[in-house]
Amino acid sequence: MSELVSDDGRTHIVSPLMRESLQDRSVLARTKSQREHEILPHVVLVGIGGQSIFDRGREALLPLVKAIAEGERDCPILLGVGGGTRVRHTLAIACDLGLPTGGIAQLVGAMEECNAVFLNALLAKHGSIVMPRDHFWELPLYLNSGMIPIVISIPPYHFWEPPPEHGPLPMHGSDFGLFVHADVLGMQRIIFVKDEDGLYDKDPKKHDDAKLIERTTLRELCAAMPEELIVDRQLFDVWKNARHVKRVQIINGLKPELLHRALAGEDVGTVITKERDDA
Repeated sequence: MSELVSDDGRTHIVSPLMRESLQDRSVLARTKSQREHEILPHVVLVGIGGQSIFDRGREALLPLVKAIAEGERDCPILLGVGGGTRVRHTLAIACDLGLPTGGIAQLVGAMEECNAVFLNALLAKHGSIVMPRDHFWELPLYLNSGMIPIVISIPPYHFWEPPPEHGPLPMHGSDFGLFVHADVLGMQRIIFVKDEDGLYDKDPKKHDDAKLIERTTLRELCAAMPEELIVDRQLFDVWKNARHVKRVQIINGLKPELLHRALAGEDVGTVITKERDDA
C-alpha cells in the first residue's frame, strides 16, 4: 500500500516528486532515466511523401507499392503518409477564412486520411490496414498478425497545436509528426521516401550546383543547416532531446529499388545518425 503523508495540510503519496514543482529544472533533471521502455524498437517507420510521391499518381506510387509489399518481408514496417497538394489547398482556404492554428491542424489530418485509404486499397491484398488516428495500442496486434499498418503523418494535435512564431500555419508538419510517432513508440529508424536522392545543401530543383549530403550526424547537420530542407526543420530541433530514434534516412521514391536496400540497412540516399558511432 502507498504511504501517505499530510504534515503540511495536504495529503501526498510519498514519491520523489512529492511537493515538487514540475516546472523546476533541477527536479526535471532528476527524472532522467536510461531505463525507458522501447515499445516497438524492431519496427522501421517508412514515411511516404504526399506531394513528392502521391501527387505524381500511378507512375510513382504503383512501383513503390510493389517494393513495399516485397520489402516488408525483410523487417516489420509502419507506413506513414502525407497529404500533398490537397493539404496545401486546404491550408490556403483555412488561412483565408481566418481559422486558428489548432483548427487548421485538425483539417490537415483529414486530408492525409484520404491518401491512407488510397494506399490501403493498393496494398490490401498484402494485408495492409489503416490505423485510426489515436489507436496506437493496436499496432502490436497488427504487426504480430503480419499486417502492414498505415498511419497519417500528423498525430492528433487537433485544437491543441502550439501557436507558431510566424503566421497561422501549424509548425508540426508531416515529417515532424512521423518522427514523434517513431520516438514515442521506441523505433530506432525512420526512412523518408521523397522525390529527391536525399538531403542537399540547397534545393536541387532550383540550384544546379546543389550537393548531396550522403552521410552526416545530427550535430554536424545542425552546425551547418541548409536554408532549404526536404524535411521539416522542427524534426532536427526535437531530435536533440529524443530518446530512441538513432537513424533518419532520406531516399528517392522514384527509384523504388532503393527501399529494399534502405530497409536492409544500406547507406543509400542520405543517412543522418544521432551520434557518429551509430550504425
